[in-house]
Amino acid sequence: MMNLKNLKYRFEQFSIAEKIIVLNIVFFIIPFFIQTLLYLFKLPSSTFSSWFHLLPSFSEVLFRPWTLFTYSFLHASFSHILWNMLLLYYASQMYLNLFSEHQFLKNYVLGVLVGGLFFLIGYNLFPVFEGIYPPLVGASAGVMAVLIFVATYTPNQEIRLLFINVKLQYIGIALVLIDILQIPYSNAGGRLAHLGGAFIGYLYATQLKQGTDIGSFLDRIWSYFNTLTKPSAVKNMRTVHRTQKTVKRKPSPTNQQKIDAILDKISTSGYESLKQEEKDFLFQSGKDN
Repeated sequence: MMNLKNLKYRFEQFSIAEKIIVLNIVFFIIPFFIQTLLYLFKLPSSTFSSWFHLLPSFSEVLFRPWTLFTYSFLHASFSHILWNMLLLYYASQMYLNLFSEHQFLKNYVLGVLVGGLFFLIGYNLFPVFEGIYPPLVGASAGVMAVLIFVATYTPNQEIRLLFINVKLQYIGIALVLIDILQIPYSNAGGRLAHLGGAFIGYLYATQLKQGTDIGSFLDRIWSYFNTLTKPSAVKNMRTVHRTQKTVKRKPSPTNQQKIDAILDKISTSGYESLKQEEKDFLFQSGKDN
């Protein structure tokens, strides 16, 4: 019991990206356990995972709408999940230095959803895919959304690749070009999903720079489900109380100017050019908002 409490506590201390990585690993392992149990008890092989794959059929998605999201927690092989989770981890480190975990989650979820839609539309639009119905699995669309967001928002930030420093904007462009050029040769469905994730990552970053959060509708959806999950006893209480207007906390004009100046500096010279106090100030501002 103490071990379970320990694990729960450790999990709660993880960043949102690390929690997503843990969940992906868990859902990668579960089917193997199920197959082992079925083998030991001489039961028919399970199609458990297939209920969470995304198929390129709109009628199938209407019948199983959850697959538009759950496909992202399943992976085809160990190397598939390894590279996805490594990229997600490193991209999230850059992302969470700039924005809150809540913002990160909206970006990731939109990447998964739009990546799934690109896969669906592509396989129903282009004649070359007629009669082909491969399932889509993997978190790549969400990972691409996060990575391209960072590459768009801070294009001049540099990271070390082997022996040279490369700007994020060039890495983002290279990844998108690779996916486009590889469509005829390998994993066409996955490439389409990657492009969907890249598209929403780019759109999210450009719109956010203009002050528009295209993921704000997810806030309303999550708030709605939160009200549904409240205990009924709390919902039905007839306590008379005063209502107070909740005021959204916004940065003061002085703080906002400082935030804008720091973001301009990142865009021009990269995140590493910031002083430690500037990094701390930006991180705290992201948490407060």
